[in-house]
Amino acid sequence: MGLAASLDANLPEKPETTKRAGGETALKALSDLLADDMLACNRAVVARMDSPVPLIPQLAAHLVAAGGKRLRPLLTLASARLCGYVPSAGEAPRHVNLAACVEFIHTATLLHDDVVDESALRRGLASANAVFGNKASVLVGDFLFARSFQLMTEDGSLDVMAILSKAAATIAEGEVLQMATQNDLSTSMEKYLEVIHGKTAALFAAACRVGAVVAGRPQHEADALDAYGTNLGMAFQLVDDSLDYAADQRLLGKTVGDDFREGKITLPVLAAYHAGSAADRVFWRRVIEDSAQEPDDLDHALSLIAETEAIATTQRHAAAYADRACEALSIFPDGEVRRLLSEVAAYTVSRGR
Repeated sequence: MGLAASLDANLPEKPETTKRAGGETALKALSDLLADDMLACNRAVVARMDSPVPLIPQLAAHLVAAGGKRLRPLLTLASARLCGYVPSAGEAPRHVNLAACVEFIHTATLLHDDVVDESALRRGLASANAVFGNKASVLVGDFLFARSFQLMTEDGSLDVMAILSKAAATIAEGEVLQMATQNDLSTSMEKYLEVIHGKTAALFAAACRVGAVVAGRPQHEADALDAYGTNLGMAFQLVDDSLDYAADQRLLGKTVGDDFREGKITLPVLAAYHAGSAADRVFWRRVIEDSAQEPDDLDHALSLIAETEAIATTQRHAAAYADRACEALSIFPDGEVRRLLSEVAAYTVSRGR
């Protein structure tokens, strides 16, 4: 099967129903709606980043200063709210501590990823490894993973621990699989989707599922939130992969072209490679498979991606996954949280436009 046919075959089979406008406003509205819970989550994150070893809180403070939308913990809080979770009298707010746990898992993976990728920027600021060095970044990442497992243990639910520990393992598998496919233009669409499911969508899914679990909701609701998170995460990563070839560096928060320089196999590259001419494919093999890049190669790659409409192809897939995410929410009663979660999917896609 050629890549064009493979691309179409891998599109989620759902109609495009997502509203595309107002996504960023919806994300802010969801954050505002859950402001008290997010504040409590942020406090938990800061408290658990503390350590008598000075370098740990110093590096942690650098990460906090870099900001970020905290989308993954927000999904845990929103899912719990959607499922009607209310802490019992005298009970610690489980959804808050588990949202902090999700954030620790995510942040730990970012620290490790930046070391592996030799990234110089994270959210527009110098990355932690650029400031503190690779050894400190890896070890503090390990510390944050350990903190996440402490939070899981304190929650006391084997179901929650199974969900989040599986997600942590899947993320590592996704990153290793991405490394194994690096510089390999024969990578199939299916394998690429497996990579982004592992490295990104698995944690989105887990973040949403635990919201249903703490609320004691039935299996089909947990499954629906898992499907929402999975498809949202797939859309999110597809857009991220397109931004590496289409964004303003100041808005992207990292160096444009990092994926290109590292020889990462992403959908924009695959689409441009398979849609290009024989001469174009020679170029892609040289710069990606042989890692023989020259100063003007990124500009030429960007022009080939534009000519083959590879970004539009990637966006089309992202939009289809966003639609599928919204469809997964249809089992829940209509309401503000459900509506905002649907519109957050629109925001995810709109980041690449």
